[in-house]
Amino acid sequence: MSSIVIDTNVLLVADGQGCHMTDECRIECEERLQAVQANEQVVLDDGWHILGEYQHKLDANKSPTPGSAFVKWLLQRQGMAKHVSWVSITPTNSELTTFAEFPQDASLEASFDPADRKFVATANAHPEKPPILESADSKWLGWEERLAFHGISVEILCREELQAIRARKTGAT
Repeated sequence: MSSIVIDTNVLLVADGQGCHMTDECRIECEERLQAVQANEQVVLDDGWHILGEYQHKLDANKSPTPGSAFVKWLLQRQGMAKHVSWVSITPTNSELTTFAEFPQDASLEASFDPADRKFVATANAHPEKPPILESADSKWLGWEERLAFHGISVEILCREELQAIRARKTGAT
């Protein structure tokens, strides 16, 4: 069984909260979350930085939307190794935005969104270095190559849509 780290925006887009993403992307995110539930193990940090963010942005007790239903599914299966793998990450600042497990790389440290570092640290702390699932943040396109240098891959949903967004914002592809 393969493992994966999931950026919060995949859940938000599945719920239709990624207002700048298309319906096709929403469906792709929803289907990918269903595939994770059926065939993969979600990697989370034992400090609840990721799961806490999920719970802050999605209400697992509300009417079941795809993202909130996924959070509820995780909460119900958090003790089942078949579905969830826990790793430790070590915060190195009081804001909980830098981690010892984040790659020591000046270019990443200079440009990487502090709110997203927990996903990279979690993937890097896991023995298999699972991919990070991403869907709505075009900045990840610019980080892909440096992360790959450190053995961390990114699975980008809605890639063409994100490339178009990134090109509009930065002129990059």
